[in-house]
Amino acid sequence: MVNNLIDGISIKLYQVFGDGTRIYSETVKQGLEEPCFFIAVLNPLQAKMIKGRYFRQHPFDVHYFPSKDGGNKEIQSVASQLLDGLEYITLTNGDLVRGTNMNYEVVDGVLHFFVQYNMYIEKIEVSDDMETLTIETDVEG
Repeated sequence: MVNNLIDGISIKLYQVFGDGTRIYSETVKQGLEEPCFFIAVLNPLQAKMIKGRYFRQHPFDVHYFPSKDGGNKEIQSVASQLLDGLEYITLTNGDLVRGTNMNYEVVDGVLHFFVQYNMYIEKIEVSDDMETLTIETDVEG
């Protein structure tokens, strides 16, 4: 599921910012080309609900590395576009997911945009325990 969300975020970033900006989801040791985005998964959580339902929280930190000559103005413009652009993403299977708890901060000239995608999932447990069933009933009358 996390990889589907990363793909959905990447697609949305491409739609909003176009070809001119690179999008990374893996760590880059050398050769980071700015301006670019880096999608980092923070600490996903899962909580058991009733029966086979679970609630999952998927927090992300979308880093934006501005161009060499870009400054605070560029960062604030990108942050504003991310607030609008990442509110809804479409997964590769067509599901629409809403982003919540959106906020951002700038640390050492890098924009950190935080967004969380929450969802309920249902796990269906298949049991092979029952192969045959015999029922005996008595009918009075």
